[in-house]
Amino acid sequence: MNQENHPKQLFVPPSQRDHYQGMLNAPVMLVEYGNYPCPQCKKVHQLIQAIQQHFDVGFPEKNWICVVFRHFVQNSTYPQAQKAAQAAAAAAAQGRFWQMHDMLFTHSQALGDGYLVEYADILGLDISQFLQDLSHRVHVDRINQDTESGLNSGVTSAPALFINGIRYRKSWSKEQLIAAIIAASH
Repeated sequence: MNQENHPKQLFVPPSQRDHYQGMLNAPVMLVEYGNYPCPQCKKVHQLIQAIQQHFDVGFPEKNWICVVFRHFVQNSTYPQAQKAAQAAAAAAAQGRFWQMHDMLFTHSQALGDGYLVEYADILGLDISQFLQDLSHRVHVDRINQDTESGLNSGVTSAPALFINGIRYRKSWSKEQLIAAIIAASH
């Protein structure tokens, strides 16, 4: 497929509805479309953590970057993707999205229902509410909106990154991504 035919800009800008770390008015907005069972998404998750650490240590006086995570569920490739995304959304409803997000990527090869409940318990979630959210598929529309916004932005698979609304298509190295973030901040 010719990449030129696909949008290179983020279709839905970051907002309060997103899962984000940092300030929404930061000089750099890094939006990731990801999928918990995806091995490459796990690597990008670790890369983003290293980059956040770099900017927290290197520039503590300035909020350089806001990291946004959006679900890009690929059920045909990863059957457990939807349930894992629902677990993250159910944790978000209890104020623990980022903790569950980290847990799901750490254990990305163990995403069966029993594991998801175990992770919720470890994080101190209200298990009854968590299970109710999963069984009633309370957060599926929200997850589908994330995936749809990715599709409208030209995303065809995860992981996908956007820096200040522009699709990042260069090397997935820490150095290259840091350079792109610094360039975008000017």
